[in-house]
Amino acid sequence: MPPLPILALAVASFGIGTTEFVIMGLLPEVAQSFGVTIPQAGYLVSGYALGVVVGAPIVAIATARMPRKKALLALMAVFLVGNLGCAVAPSYALLMAARILTAFAHGAFFGIGAVVASNLVPREKRTQAIALMFAGLTLANVLGVPFGTALGQIAGWRATFWAVVIIGLAAALAIQLCVPAGLPGTRGRLVSEFRALGRWPVLRPMLISTLSSVSFFTVFTYITPFLTGVTGFTPQGVTGVLFAAGVGLTIGNLAGGQFADRAQMATIIGSFLGIVAALLLLAAVAHHPGMTLVVLVLWSALVFALVSPLQIWVVEAASDAPNLASTLNQGAFNLGNAAGAWIGGTALTLGAGYGELPLIAAAVSLAGLGLVLTAVGRSGRGIVSVSAPGA
Repeated sequence: MPPLPILALAVASFGIGTTEFVIMGLLPEVAQSFGVTIPQAGYLVSGYALGVVVGAPIVAIATARMPRKKALLALMAVFLVGNLGCAVAPSYALLMAARILTAFAHGAFFGIGAVVASNLVPREKRTQAIALMFAGLTLANVLGVPFGTALGQIAGWRATFWAVVIIGLAAALAIQLCVPAGLPGTRGRLVSEFRALGRWPVLRPMLISTLSSVSFFTVFTYITPFLTGVTGFTPQGVTGVLFAAGVGLTIGNLAGGQFADRAQMATIIGSFLGIVAALLLLAAVAHHPGMTLVVLVLWSALVFALVSPLQIWVVEAASDAPNLASTLNQGAFNLGNAAGAWIGGTALTLGAGYGELPLIAAAVSLAGLGLVLTAVGRSGRGIVSVSAPGA
């Protein structure tokens, strides 16, 4: 059984993941409530992602010297205040402000939490520990988002945010009771630590993290019109497909942690190769519902198999500033979320069809793979190496 502190972190990541993604299922209700269009309500998704990007370095600095448990509890307090603000927001503008405030806790929590989780287990299980913490995020897509959407449709969208507040309170209590108090914050000078983050061996895995996210969200942002307009699923059928994809990404996340603790670079390279193949196959079988379902589940699993290996790569490459690097890498992932949605939208505006988006995403993944291979070539080590190259 996983250590209780990691389970406590997973509960928190479940709440954070739910509040990040559930808004997508509540856009019609929110739009109607405030008298805005659905595209305008959709800016709440972009606002959250950009809040993570902007907030990550700010909160990293603010919490750098705090003991890790105190920092995690402070971030959960921000999370709770933000979601309370969402639940009672009297206007669209204040709801956006509350979403952005909530997002400020996101990057730092996952960044600090990943370092804490990796330090609570033996070195050979560090990636698995991070994957277990991130399992809360993946389970949010499987359970939190569909149940939160259903609750919002039945009882009003505000009820969903009240439910998230309850999850946040449970997570804060679990962290208070289970996470050890003796984990210190940053001890060196912040200026020197940020200078350390400017090294290419640290920036490279962050850039790879961004590209992996760009690739995923180039397609996934538009997955509903892809499935209904190209593949021929009904709107009700899309719900089932997305649930299956959520199961796939949960399994992939846990499997990625297991494999990466044995062969980190081989796992990253193999995942990228699989992603490229899956995207090319998705473009080829897009008109066949059964085959599309299988490929989507496989693709989702491969994408999330990358998350914990890339996170531990950044942490190990920035051994003199692991908490800051881990937090900023969460900003890199979310920058990829926003960029992927923009690239996909731009392609559609210029005349591309939904069925062509997987080809664009495959090209982005190939760029990410190329960067990984330069790291292996630079280090002069084989891809079966357990640890990531540091140069």
